[in-house]
Amino acid sequence: MNDSSWATPPHAGYWGPSDQGPVQGAAPAGPAYDAHDAQHTRPMPIVPDGPAVPRYGDDQDDERGAARLSGPLLRDDTFRDQTSSAQPQVAAPQTQNPEPMPDASQPAPAPQKKSAGRDLGAAIGVGVGLGAVIVASLFFVKAVFVGVIVVAVVVGLWELTGRLQERKGIKAPLVPLALGGAAMVVAGYVRGAEGAWAAMALTALAVLVWRMTEPPEGYLKDVTAGVFAAFYVPFLATFVAMMLTAEDGAARVLMFLLLTVVSDTGAYAVGWRFGTHKLAPRISPGKTREGLVGAVAFAMVAGALCMEFLIDDGEWWQGLLLGIAVAASATLGDLGESMIKRDLGIKDMGTLLPGHGGIMDRLDSLLPTAPVVWLLLVLFVGSG
Repeated sequence: MNDSSWATPPHAGYWGPSDQGPVQGAAPAGPAYDAHDAQHTRPMPIVPDGPAVPRYGDDQDDERGAARLSGPLLRDDTFRDQTSSAQPQVAAPQTQNPEPMPDASQPAPAPQKKSAGRDLGAAIGVGVGLGAVIVASLFFVKAVFVGVIVVAVVVGLWELTGRLQERKGIKAPLVPLALGGAAMVVAGYVRGAEGAWAAMALTALAVLVWRMTEPPEGYLKDVTAGVFAAFYVPFLATFVAMMLTAEDGAARVLMFLLLTVVSDTGAYAVGWRFGTHKLAPRISPGKTREGLVGAVAFAMVAGALCMEFLIDDGEWWQGLLLGIAVAASATLGDLGESMIKRDLGIKDMGTLLPGHGGIMDRLDSLLPTAPVVWLLLVLFVGSG
């Protein structure tokens, strides 16, 4: 409420300047004097103009306010005093900027609940659908699952190169990256690590040559981004295809997927409920140290169970170590893509998956975890 709402207009029942006219309808509070007695009277002192305050504390109309005057009668435009003396009326001081009284009838606002930040219903539905497709292709026809990896790699490259050009003006050539990425995954599945490295080298060379067909301005940053994209997306995904080549390859890939998902779920659940200490506030403000502890705990339990019941010749203690490694690599992968998105000034890499964002927003934890799981399984139970 501003100050003007607290000001009250002057009524006829207050002392004002002596040049004001007579008050109509005023009731006399004392005897009237004739004109010959005027020499025994003297005018009342003039009170400076200013905001007036009602005498009785509430708004009155002019007639009632005039009737309640305590003082001499106003007559012939002259103030007369019965006792030949009068005391000036001084307006009461007005309070400046009064504090409004609280309204007890209004209920207190309800505390806000934590929000997940995404449409959880859509996210769960899309996740279940993708999981069903992956599991079906994984256990029935391995070649179909290799095709699923290729599709994910090509779409991820399309999202990454599109955001680089859109936000930074970097033109990483998509055609050689997509062809080379698909070749990398197939070579890793057919020829193992040697085939994957050879396809990676040829893809980098193709990026260098392809970019030569355009003007030289920005050549260095474009080819650098292209080689980075080739390593980041298809080369790391090739380790999933190499896990699939073992006799129990389907179980190894399933364990890899389960541990990564469980790690992310544990980090989310524990961090949302108990998270107070930020893990990396400048990179990903939503991640907490408590969430990391939850990721490690969930992944260790899942790793012990998977190594005991899914992997041939696996031991539960190996699963504990595998769970710690997966939690660490998945968290670093998530932070790595968050760093890229912060540099680009975007929230998600794409919009293909409702509730998730883009394909790259789901591959962020999986890509760096694939070589970690492949290597530890080779050390623990062999390449099989």
